[in-house]
Amino acid sequence: MKGFKLFLLSSSMLMASAQGFATNDIAGTWRSIDDKTGFSKGIVEITKASDGTYSGKIVEVIPRPGYTPKATCDKCSGSLKNKPILGMTVLTGMKQSSKNDREFSGGRILDPLTGKTYKTKMKLNSSGSRLSMRGYVGVEVVGRSQTWIRQD
Repeated sequence: MKGFKLFLLSSSMLMASAQGFATNDIAGTWRSIDDKTGFSKGIVEITKASDGTYSGKIVEVIPRPGYTPKATCDKCSGSLKNKPILGMTVLTGMKQSSKNDREFSGGRILDPLTGKTYKTKMKLNSSGSRLSMRGYVGVEVVGRSQTWIRQD
C-alpha cells in the first residue's frame, strides 16, 4: 500500500509540473511558418515590457529551398529603410485580452520582405506551444494567417 501511495504522489507531481509548461504568456522564442510555402521563415523572440505589451524581434533568418533571405529591409520605409532584418523589431504593441487570456491584439507586425505593416491578432493554443497569428489591413477578413511554433 505504501508503494501505491508513493506512486500516486509522484504521478500527481509529474502531472502538476507538466501543466506548468502550459502558459498563457507569449514571451519566448517562436519559429514562424510561411503560410504560402509551409517552410520556416525565421525565429522571432517575443518579450514582455513592464507596461504589459509584447514586442518581437527577428533573432534568426532561415534560408529555404529556392530562396536566399535578404540581409536588409530594402522595401521598408522611414528609419527601417535598408536596416538589417536580423535583429529587427517586427512585432509591437501586442496586449493580452481582458476577456480571454489566450488571445492578444492591438499590435502591429512588419513583413520585412514587403516593407508593409499590418494590424495583428494572436491566439495561443491550450498547451502554449502554437501561436496563430493573423495580420490584416482594415478588417480581419482581409489578411493572412501564420502559425508560430514555440522553440523554448
